[in-house]
Amino acid sequence: MEGISISIRLLSLLLLSLFCLFPVLEANGTNVTAGCIKEEREALVRVKQGLEDPSGRLSSWIGEDCCRWKGVSCNNQTGNVVKLDLRSYGCYLNGGQDDPSNLNPSCMSGKISSSLLDLKHLNYLDLSMNNFQNIPVPEFLGSLDELSYLDLSYSNFAGLVPPHLGNLSNLRYLDLSSNSLNSSQPGIWIADLSWITHLTSLEYLNLGFVNLSMVSDHWLKAFNKLPSLTKLYLPFCELQNLPHSLPHMNFTALTVIDISSNSFQPSIPEWLFNLTSLSFLDLSYNDIRGDISVLLGGLGKCWNCSLEELYLVSNQLSGQLPSSLGFFKKLRYLYLFDNLISGPIPASVGSLLNLEGLDLSYNRLNGSIPQSMGKLTKLNALYLLQNFLEGVLSQNHFQGLRNLEYLQVSSSNKSIVFNMSSDWVPPFSLKFIKIESCNVGPTFPAWLRTQKNLSRMHINNAGISDTIPDWFWELSPQISWLDFSNNQLKGVLPNSLEFALNGNDALVDLSFNRLEGTVPFWHKVTYLNLAHNLLSGSIPTSIGRGIPSLIYLNFSGNFLNGGIPDSISEMKTLQRLDLSNNNLTGEIPEQWNHCQELLVLDLSINSLSGNIPSSIFSIPKLQWLKLNGNTFSGELSFPSVNCKDLIFLDIGENELTGKIPTWIGESLASLSELKLRSNMFSNNIPEQLCHLSHLHVLDLADNILSGPIPSCLGNLTSFRVKSSIEPVSTYQLYPFIPQMELVVKGREFNFSNILGLLNSIDLSSNNLVGTIPEEITDLLILGTLNLSNNHFTGKIPEKMGSLRQLETLDLSYNQLSGQIPPSMSSMTLLNHLNLSHNNLSGPIPSTNQFLTFNDPSIYQGNAGLCGNPLPTRCNASNSADTENQDSTGNGDSEDENEKHDEVISFSIGVGLGFVFGLLGIIGSLLLNKSWRNTYFHYIDGFLKRALAGVAKK
Repeated sequence: MEGISISIRLLSLLLLSLFCLFPVLEANGTNVTAGCIKEEREALVRVKQGLEDPSGRLSSWIGEDCCRWKGVSCNNQTGNVVKLDLRSYGCYLNGGQDDPSNLNPSCMSGKISSSLLDLKHLNYLDLSMNNFQNIPVPEFLGSLDELSYLDLSYSNFAGLVPPHLGNLSNLRYLDLSSNSLNSSQPGIWIADLSWITHLTSLEYLNLGFVNLSMVSDHWLKAFNKLPSLTKLYLPFCELQNLPHSLPHMNFTALTVIDISSNSFQPSIPEWLFNLTSLSFLDLSYNDIRGDISVLLGGLGKCWNCSLEELYLVSNQLSGQLPSSLGFFKKLRYLYLFDNLISGPIPASVGSLLNLEGLDLSYNRLNGSIPQSMGKLTKLNALYLLQNFLEGVLSQNHFQGLRNLEYLQVSSSNKSIVFNMSSDWVPPFSLKFIKIESCNVGPTFPAWLRTQKNLSRMHINNAGISDTIPDWFWELSPQISWLDFSNNQLKGVLPNSLEFALNGNDALVDLSFNRLEGTVPFWHKVTYLNLAHNLLSGSIPTSIGRGIPSLIYLNFSGNFLNGGIPDSISEMKTLQRLDLSNNNLTGEIPEQWNHCQELLVLDLSINSLSGNIPSSIFSIPKLQWLKLNGNTFSGELSFPSVNCKDLIFLDIGENELTGKIPTWIGESLASLSELKLRSNMFSNNIPEQLCHLSHLHVLDLADNILSGPIPSCLGNLTSFRVKSSIEPVSTYQLYPFIPQMELVVKGREFNFSNILGLLNSIDLSSNNLVGTIPEEITDLLILGTLNLSNNHFTGKIPEKMGSLRQLETLDLSYNQLSGQIPPSMSSMTLLNHLNLSHNNLSGPIPSTNQFLTFNDPSIYQGNAGLCGNPLPTRCNASNSADTENQDSTGNGDSEDENEKHDEVISFSIGVGLGFVFGLLGIIGSLLLNKSWRNTYFHYIDGFLKRALAGVAKK
């Protein structure tokens, strides 16, 4: 009996142990139930049937025990389903959750079955990271009474958020964020926030990218009614109203507030200062105005120093950083870049001993960088770009920064000097360094040799004029981004190097140095810029196969010779190719059909010859084609072209012949800049050019064009209103900066950043005839007009003064006649004028802008012109007439009326004189007989002699 008693006690102890073990197993996600409830299993099957699951995520949903299915968790005591996690972790490619184009086609989609309502004990539902293809959030979710956790983020829901969610009184976690990440997606919105005030147990709320514009006037009041709320995320919600104060604070438990990227433009909200538990605050990208010292002073009260992360990026904050900055002892991240903060960096920044990230870039800070920064032993990232900082950065500034991995510093005009000893060994091991426009040289920084983890290195415009040491090239296998551009580096480039990849990219930019050698083979490089060095020799014939992954290739401004290898035209990923300003010869490769991604092709200023192959004009994505400054010949008579995206075409300074092809106007609808100058194009200007509605630079000068100017040029839209065409966009890491050489005011200029602002027409030095069409004066934003050295006749258009934006006007060396239209005095922006060598006459206008034209040579060769600055003076009547014309602005019209009146007066005078004269003669003959006899005798004799003369004939 005693043995039985002991056995019973042991059995009881075992059962008690198992009973105690159930919650532990459940807490660790271990499902030990014998099976789930049948009705709930059947409900889950119906949920599965409504979903499309190309990746097979629900393939484990088979068998009787649904509690063992992936994503399903049950209560181990009752068997009820309590948790359903259908989050698709692989739905976004490359982790790109901020880009809908990264959606994996294998994402789960379909419909959400109302059978979820049969899961009566469900308290956790996660449908995030899926693609429900813009279906609305189901209203029935508001009937899942037991829910305490609901995550619908990143799932492409659309439409109105159902207010039924306000019935979920047990809800503690709600995430509806990021269902719309750009304007191409409809996303979700909330029209009324009254339902959310019922969620009094809510602790976590994320409505990022949910449109709250319709509740912008009361959003804060609504969220303030959630006493349990600790974390509030409202970025990109289109909110416009941020109250300055809040009469009663109810959500005092808040530790996290993110209201970044809205449309707030108020002063600093003072109610933030009463959130004593706040550890995270993000007000970035809101244009919030105010004094940074006031904001930091309010947040830095001694009882409110719990703040660990503060983000105030891209606002309008001004003032100076206060010394009280040092009070934020727990601060880990301080991001203030892109504001208007001025003054010095306070030395108290050295008291922020927990600081891990500091970004003060793009402000107006001045003075020197305090050495106290060297005390920040936990600092991992330091960004000090684009300020007015100056002084010396020595080893003392970095002495304690043993955790530093990211360093970015820049200055203006090298006002920051790096002063490190040649044997300095830094305490840190950097991964990323960016030093711009600071004085690092002249010697090469030897301390870089110690940085074994460095993968991205940007040290440009740093005054380094040393030879690159051999040990530096040994770092290449760990480097994915290398930028030492705009220095005076010397040495010979190694022929073969291996670079690392950052994702799919490896970038090398050594442009604007004095590096020598031949074109190298550097494997895995996707961006290679060796422009403006001293490279020589020919481009290797196999370069297209040796570096097949190239996206960007720039060898411009070197001394390369030989031909362009055919393999270059076989590079399938190439987006930009620039071989300009070299000594290349021969013909362009004939076939470019493999370059389907090419956007920019620049072969200008070489000695290339032969015909331009038609295949270049069949590159489907080509936007920028620059072939000027060569000796290309032949005609451009292609049967068809396929360059509908071409924005820029420059084939000037060649030896091309024939007509200007009509396909330029018919097939290049996006063309903005067209330069054909200095060729041998003949015949008329084709009217098809008038179809180019985006054209704002037209240069046909120095050809042998004939015929009149097409009047339809007056319809060119971009010379009348500003065009909205987008600029060329190439390799995203290095945006494309367009360049174009144009002759303006008699000199050639290289236009770059302001090219899009130019509005220029140059038809000079041709054989054009006829009059200047009146329609030209409709081009209201035209800035430059050059029609010189042609054979134009007639008058300058009377409405020429309508071109109020015109800065340059050259009509010299034509056969224009008549007066200078007085309306031209209204062209107040005109600063370059040449009317010389025509047949103009009359007075030179003497008001407004014409008072500034003091050079007589701009009027010479017009014998009939008078007035300043010519030595020929106008007579009094002309001067009076001119003054009258200038005052009315309608001189020619009134002059014509005056002449017409004079003709009528003269005709009437002559007529009356004739009548009265005739009456006088008749009266005399009637009164004097002898006179009458003599008169008729004379007439009789005259008639006889006349008739005799006729008879002889």
